[in-house]
Amino acid sequence: MLNLTGERVIPEMMDPMNGMLLEHLARYYFAMEYAKGRVLDISCGTGYGSKIIAKARKAFLDEIIAVDNHEETLQYAKAKHYHPLIQYLKMDAEDPKLPGTLGQFDLIISFETIEHLAREKTFTDNLYHMLKPGGTLILSTPFGAGRGQPTNEKFHVHQLTEKEFIDLFDDYSEKAFYYQRSVLVEPKREGKRYPFGIAVCKK
Repeated sequence: MLNLTGERVIPEMMDPMNGMLLEHLARYYFAMEYAKGRVLDISCGTGYGSKIIAKARKAFLDEIIAVDNHEETLQYAKAKHYHPLIQYLKMDAEDPKLPGTLGQFDLIISFETIEHLAREKTFTDNLYHMLKPGGTLILSTPFGAGRGQPTNEKFHVHQLTEKEFIDLFDDYSEKAFYYQRSVLVEPKREGKRYPFGIAVCKK
């Protein structure tokens, strides 16, 4: 049985009404309509989200490259969430050589990744370089006390404030921000607090 490392989501081993599972599924369904051409799912985990997109958007896709840094998780993904359009690869999101290895993509999705990474700038530079001109990046993260501040989440380096999150995307030509509470993803409504932010940016 797969060891649940960190915050891995394994739908087959979870209650269908588990809140974390539903939040993660909602993000993939939100991103689905943007999927076309060559897609990168960076920190793909057990692969269920890549497979959701592959099945739903197969007519519009060339391939999905699904990357994670945990070998056992990737083996599980290959066994449980195989799809002919998906290639699962063991790689490090903070490796500066990643763009040269993987090339460029029409869509990059990265859900609940950046809060785990100490080399945030290397990661965001990688994303920018791997996105084709005109391509779309969709990135989500939980909000918190800010960069360098402690967090109650065991596996998080820190959690960005909303402003720090928005400032990550200054180099993009177009950007829109959405906010998530449970399965609801929507533009920000004044006076409402959201635990998660989702950026949709074009290069």
